[in-house]
Amino acid sequence: MSVSCSAPPDSSPPPDSGNPIDAGWTPPAGDETLVLPSIADVVALVKPSVVAINIEFTAYDIFSRPYQQQGAGSGWIIDADGLIVTNNHVVAGAESITVTLDDGRIFNVDINSVATDALTDVAILSIDANNLPAVAVGNSENLRVGDWVVAIGNALGEGISATNGIVSRKNVSITDETGLTRYNLIQTNAAINPGNSGGPLVNMAGEVIGITNAKISAVGVEGMGYAISTQEVMPIIEQLVQTGYVVRPFLGVQNLLTVDQTVASYYGLSVNTGAMIRGVMAGGPADIAGLQAGDVVVKFGDQEIADVNELLQTLYSAQIGQEVEITFWRGDSQQTAYATLEESPPPS
Repeated sequence: MSVSCSAPPDSSPPPDSGNPIDAGWTPPAGDETLVLPSIADVVALVKPSVVAINIEFTAYDIFSRPYQQQGAGSGWIIDADGLIVTNNHVVAGAESITVTLDDGRIFNVDINSVATDALTDVAILSIDANNLPAVAVGNSENLRVGDWVVAIGNALGEGISATNGIVSRKNVSITDETGLTRYNLIQTNAAINPGNSGGPLVNMAGEVIGITNAKISAVGVEGMGYAISTQEVMPIIEQLVQTGYVVRPFLGVQNLLTVDQTVASYYGLSVNTGAMIRGVMAGGPADIAGLQAGDVVVKFGDQEIADVNELLQTLYSAQIGQEVEITFWRGDSQQTAYATLEESPPPS
């Protein structure tokens, strides 16, 4: 029997030819004249416009006994005559609110004058002051991923401080602990801490391009803070100042519940997706259209509805006075109703 063996591959290094690849080549050089932006200049420009907000509210212990508790947040001056922007969750439930300016002056806020919008988590406070240093508002649409930003606020309730980072993502949607989805957020790796909420996120021109709103805090997660973009929030601020509340298309349904397999099983529903109506306001568009508590909306106009957030987003994208075809399940039958959307009533 004959066995043929191939020669082992040549493992020796290739011969050095000594021939140049490019005799005139030089390594690329950086631009030594490039000047990095000064964070200190931005902070010096914006910090006088940032305020600390402190609240008191009634909380209850495990035996339902009331006690007073304090909270802290941030805000920024948008008008020289005492208008301040913050988050709704900073002042929600507050029984007293005080605002401390950068110069140390403290003002009490009339609770009855606070204008809020829970859906976008925005609130407007008013203090009896004038000639305040209002900060400029920039256009968040001009931001690029990688742009420098600075977050300024009352971190940990210990006074106004600044952190810097970059824009990590744009047009981000996250769902908060209440199940509400927030849209068009700016993600940044600037350090965000309790107390920063409501403070400004500014660009290197010292313009507000977002309202610091949330941070994801979990094991193994770092550098993921979020701000409501000025693109999203400025129309809301304008309505809150001019009207005291935000006018939106109104359907007149209450206590909506996202339908999933668990909810469908519990309520004995025929579908396992959609938005379940658990309350209908008497005389509202849904009531007039014949919708009832227990109905599950699966289509609103041309939009398929899988959960409550989709229904609300589609509703608020519609027009006041528009007639909308609504497909829903009631028991074992799929039905259709037509509702004419009205203007949302003032908050009670």
